[in-house]
Amino acid sequence: MTHETPQNPPLAAALILLATVFIAATTLLAKSLGTETLGPPLPALQISQGRFVFAFLGLCIAVGLMRQRIRAPHWGLHIGRSTFGWGGVTLMFASVAFIPLADATAISFLNPVIGMVLAIPFLGEKVGPWRWLAAAIALGGAMILLRPTPESFQPAALLALGAALMMGTELIFIKKLAGREPPLQILWVNNLIGMCIASGAALAVWQMPTLAQWGALVALGLLMACAQACFINGMARADASFVAPFAYGTLVFAALYDAVIFGVLPDWVSLLGAATILSGAALLAWRESRNGKRPTVTLRRPAP
Repeated sequence: MTHETPQNPPLAAALILLATVFIAATTLLAKSLGTETLGPPLPALQISQGRFVFAFLGLCIAVGLMRQRIRAPHWGLHIGRSTFGWGGVTLMFASVAFIPLADATAISFLNPVIGMVLAIPFLGEKVGPWRWLAAAIALGGAMILLRPTPESFQPAALLALGAALMMGTELIFIKKLAGREPPLQILWVNNLIGMCIASGAALAVWQMPTLAQWGALVALGLLMACAQACFINGMARADASFVAPFAYGTLVFAALYDAVIFGVLPDWVSLLGAATILSGAALLAWRESRNGKRPTVTLRRPAP
């Protein structure tokens, strides 16, 4: 049994933009928690744990209010998705403590390209010259952001690149889950498994947060749950090719937060690299819309 959601493109665009506001805010909170802004820096593993724990609690409330029944989840796909999602989130949170939010966010936009490449062996998809061109452009942008010279190379940017690899792999599991289960059930199970994985990993490094850090961890989890809800509802109300460009608002808000809160302004290298990556992602989305397919780029998990 399927449920058809009425199409409403303006509402879909607004929901996706709101999701990007929330997603960028989670990276801002992660940066605050991973630096000395709110107290002694918390390890990335502990920040990731907080994201999953409080997002799961928020989703439990949503499941209860909406009386959503959890029926026969595909545990194998969920465990695969949650494992790679947790890895991507953790690496992303680790990276933003050392490099500008805009740089880390831009590098994370490589994940649809990675998902496209992995879809060849795992999903049997064919990739034409336009897709390969889009991938090459996006990868070129990543190389710009990595600043591969002895004087300017950012080792921490490799953490963001690792996050993109993890989230790109997660897309394969998301694509396999799509249509199998209700969206709210997918979110609930994903965050349940993610919470278990993250809690186990954080045990060795866990430290008592300050009161401000507790508040930031709660906000981080709840904002991520809200972002996921907005993203899924937005995707259900318009064609993927229409909503894809609005997802890039994450980069704009991340740069804005970094400038206002931390006084970090993007330099010309950051702007060039981000523009190059987004050009590749936009080309991929455009080509997919011409082919009448749901573009891989829109399957980006509202992560970190």
